[in-house]
Parts: sequence; structure tokens; C-alpha cells
Amino acid sequence: MTQVRFHAEGARASVSPVFDRLDALFGEEGAPVSMVELDEAADRHEVSVYFEDGETVDTDAVRAAFAPLEPEREDLPDIDWMASVLADLKPVRAGRFLVHGAHDRHKVRPHDLAIEIEAGQAFGTGHHETTAGCLEMAGRLIARRRPRRVLDLGTGSAVLAIGVAKLSRIAVTATDIDPVAVRVAAANARLNGVHTLVRTSVATGLEGEAIREGAPFDLILANILAGPLMQMAPKMAAVLATGGDLILSGILARQRRGVLAAYRGQGIYHRSTLWRGDWVTLHLSR
Repeated sequence: MTQVRFHAEGARASVSPVFDRLDALFGEEGAPVSMVELDEAADRHEVSVYFEDGETVDTDAVRAAFAPLEPEREDLPDIDWMASVLADLKPVRAGRFLVHGAHDRHKVRPHDLAIEIEAGQAFGTGHHETTAGCLEMAGRLIARRRPRRVLDLGTGSAVLAIGVAKLSRIAVTATDIDPVAVRVAAANARLNGVHTLVRTSVATGLEGEAIREGAPFDLILANILAGPLMQMAPKMAAVLATGGDLILSGILARQRRGVLAAYRGQGIYHRSTLWRGDWVTLHLSR
């Protein structure tokens, strides 16, 4: 079956309404709709909608939904994307951690802290610089002191929660806004034998019941994006214990100072930065 993508670029102000219209028109029919930031400084965003059968697409309706943007059409090859992704995912080392798929179990060494994650519906296989950076930073921090209450905010596939649970054998609250991600996180925790330590829950930002019950946290890990991290600084401070630590990522190097300033205003100060490519992972503490 042929898959077709219609896509267009523009400023966020012009792309966001297109995304809303596409989602309203085609989302319930099962057509995936996405919006991606291509260049923050230049305000370049891309909106896309995907259809499984190119012959049944109402192109007039699609173009009307994109207006005033002019969409381009792309016919995608019939590929088993999951098999392709798994073939390309190589094991990733981050300190003592080794993040790998089932196809690479034989590469785990005796003293590795192995985290098995499959490419799936939730974000985070450990292969992005931000996830690997958080794991490495968490390993460094926990080697010096052992937190008692840990929050993995925006857990995705639960790579960070699983890593902390395996390393320290302490309970971790793992939350995400996406129910699908939470189901995948719970399955991954079970796969890795830490399901009794990792408590998964749906939560919007820092408003979830599990967060209220677990606060204040000695360690919070949040691999999200710079914008939301800065907006959440006051609420993050409210659930961070005195003397507690933050590990923040999803931050481009050029965004580092802005994030640090937002938390400095809450009495939370920079301790160290881990650089990986264009991305940084920050360790801050109160």
C-alpha cells in the first residue's frame, strides 16, 4: 500500500492553524498529523499529514486545509519502517549504561547496566544525545549521593527511570502527558525487571497526583525542551526538595544560558554541564 505525505513549511503562526485543521479533518480517520520545529531562530516549522492509500486522498480537501500554505506531495516507498529502524539502532554507551535493542543483547558486558528498549510508539530509545547525556549525568550524580525520591518527568519510553532504578535500586515516579508513552514505559520497566520500582502515571506537566504524592523529590530528571523547562521553573522548584538536584536536557547549546537564568531566579544553581554535539545536559541543585 502506498503512503503519501503532504507537507508545507512556514512560521509557527501560520503552521499551527493548519495543524489544527488537518487534525480535525483527518485525525479521526487515522491519518497521522505532525508539526516539527526546523529552525527556532528563523521561526521555520513544518506541518505534515500522512495517508496510507494515495489513491483515496481528497487532494482538494487537503489543499484547502493547508491554505494559505501550498503543500508539496511526497510518495513514500513501501518499507517496513520498524525493521529498518531496529537495524539501524546500535547500542549506545553512557557511562556504565548500555542502551540496546533485543537484537543486540549479546553485546552486553558482565558489568554493564543494560537497558533494553525497542523502537516503538514512545519517544526515547537512548540514541539521542539528550537521553544519553541524562543517563551519563545521572550516573555521575548517584555515584556521589543516593537520592531517596526521584521523578522522571516526560518519561517517554522510560529509559531514564529504568536506568536510575537499575543503578540505585530506588523507586522512581515516571510521568508523561501521553497515555501511549505511559503504557510503553510500563512495559519497558517490566521488560527490564524494574517494574516494582518504576511507578508510571499520566500527568500534565507537574500537576499529576503521583507527583503531588511523591514530592518533594531529591532528584528530578526532565529531558523535554528548553521552552517548557523554562516555563516550568517555578513549579519545578516547588516540588524539589531542599538540597535536591535537577538534571535537565532537551536543550540546545545556544539555549543553555536562558534555562540557567530561569532556574537561578528560583534559587536553583548550575553545577555542571555535559556537552554532546549541539545539545547540553545540565546539573543544577538547590
